[in-house]
Amino acid sequence: MAFLIVLAALCFLMYVAYRGHSVILFAPVAALGAVLLTDPTLVAPMFTGLFMDKMVGFLKLYFPVFLLGAIFGKLIELSGFSKSIVAATIRLLGRERAMLSIVAVCALLTYGGVSLFVVVFAVYPFAAELFRQSDIPKRLIPGTIALGAFTFTMDALPGTPQIQNIIPTSFFGTDTWAAPWLGVIGGVFILIVGLSYLNWRRRAALKAGEGYGENLLNEPAPFEGGKLAHPLLAILPLVLVGVANKCFSVWLPQPTANSTASIRR
Repeated sequence: MAFLIVLAALCFLMYVAYRGHSVILFAPVAALGAVLLTDPTLVAPMFTGLFMDKMVGFLKLYFPVFLLGAIFGKLIELSGFSKSIVAATIRLLGRERAMLSIVAVCALLTYGGVSLFVVVFAVYPFAAELFRQSDIPKRLIPGTIALGAFTFTMDALPGTPQIQNIIPTSFFGTDTWAAPWLGVIGGVFILIVGLSYLNWRRRAALKAGEGYGENLLNEPAPFEGGKLAHPLLAILPLVLVGVANKCFSVWLPQPTANSTASIRR
């Protein structure tokens, strides 16, 4: 019964998140709801003690990572580097491979340390233009961007600087490059399955005569090109993040082990 209550709380939290409500507001509601259904007398002690202590500890440990990641992503966006990387990737892979191009550029940006929120807003205008030219249904854009930005580059590929790969290192006593072969195999598996599914849905839409769509809402202005930074210059900050990540993982193994031991004690 306790497991079912926890599962119900998680389902409730996912539901309100997909409905667009604030997770910050509803996370304590879901947690306290689970406690209420388990033991009503523990609601107040759990909130003032366990929940608040753990939340403050989480912020103390990982707020700098969130902050620096957001600043880095915003700089990449404002400098125009993200547009330059997107345009170069599309030229390299070709416009006829619209889905693969969007997945590749999203993966490159997120693996380079750019926040996924920045990636979505940076890539969406290009994705809409490519899908329009290729007559691919617009409803497949979210899945295409999600495959590149939200999946294998966040928690499968070794060395990714995303927070989902950083947080477990302090608990397992590893670095961000742990289990490289398993990570690569998992990342390739996710990529192949995801692209296969998207192409299957594309072929099904084409067979049904469904195109990009007409009279759609929230259409971005088509990208008109313009003067962009050189792609090699634009990708340099992403390479720097990856190199620094690897160097710090090699040079600073002992502090991670010590912090892990203290956490476990």
